[in-house]
Amino acid sequence: MEQYYYNHMNKQEQAAYHGILQGISGLADEFQIPALDGETLYNVFFQLRLDHPEIFWATGYKYRYYKESPNIVFVPEYLFDKGKIKEHQKAMKSRVEKLVRPAKDMSEWEKEKYVHDFICQNVHYDKLKKAYSHEIIGPLGQGVGVCEGIAKAVKVLLDALGVWCVIAICGNNPEKGIKYRHTWNIVRIGGTYYHLDATFDNTLGNSDKVEDIRYDYFNLDDKSIFRDHEPLIAAAPHCTDHDHFYYREKKLSFTKTEDVYKRSLQAAKKGKTLTFHWRGGYLTREVLNELLGLIRKAGEEKNKTAAVNINWPQAVLRLHYTEAQMQECITMEDANEGEKE
Repeated sequence: MEQYYYNHMNKQEQAAYHGILQGISGLADEFQIPALDGETLYNVFFQLRLDHPEIFWATGYKYRYYKESPNIVFVPEYLFDKGKIKEHQKAMKSRVEKLVRPAKDMSEWEKEKYVHDFICQNVHYDKLKKAYSHEIIGPLGQGVGVCEGIAKAVKVLLDALGVWCVIAICGNNPEKGIKYRHTWNIVRIGGTYYHLDATFDNTLGNSDKVEDIRYDYFNLDDKSIFRDHEPLIAAAPHCTDHDHFYYREKKLSFTKTEDVYKRSLQAAKKGKTLTFHWRGGYLTREVLNELLGLIRKAGEEKNKTAAVNINWPQAVLRLHYTEAQMQECITMEDANEGEKE
């Protein structure tokens, strides 16, 4: 398991990190750690919990500072009483072991997909934002979570499967109406780093009538992820490879309009859903209208009408055909952290 954030701290921060980790792992009521200023201490505690999402029971702290002392007294705040914490620890350990068992012999990529699909099929966004929804106990124990809990659950499961994974975090942006920080994961598959946002895929998969798993945010590079994610507020590896994005791997990333038309015709004929990525230049309004025209034309040939969902920032279109008398339906999708309907 990678202690990624620990490895980016100075010696004093690492000593405090180690002290906090020991103290809260042992469920201590209070303990001494090297003195840090308030902001640095907050960052150390916050990043420790990104490195160690298995620690779900310590969500806050207070501290006492004595003048001239090289140490402070750290007083953790626990989510549950100690007996309950031990019960939950046992349940979570058993739950993780059970969940990862079927994936033990898979390749790294298959393990990543297995964990991503588990989240998309089994976790619902918790609009009430209960305290445990920010921790693995929400997604893995209750089937609900917010983006932080989901990213932590992904890391815990991939850690258990031996796949390198860290939690990435970006800031809020009130000017764009983004109220909260957002968290997702960076994975290393075949020695290369990729962004994986199971929360965004989860919101897309639950947003339309056809409940299939979406992979719009599966193995993106930096350029793609930051089209609709804010800049990171903590150090993370750069992701520069764009050749292993899910839809490219699955030969569903098209550069020619005739491919869009042919595959749409197939979808209309077989009554199947088609999800594809457009890679033939920028998805401008003109290009989009051309693609929609071809999708419409394919439907007309089979006497059917298209229902199309568009994830504009990621240039992903999802379509299925209904009987001809239905009205054409074009929906602009808004992948998000789960806040919006």
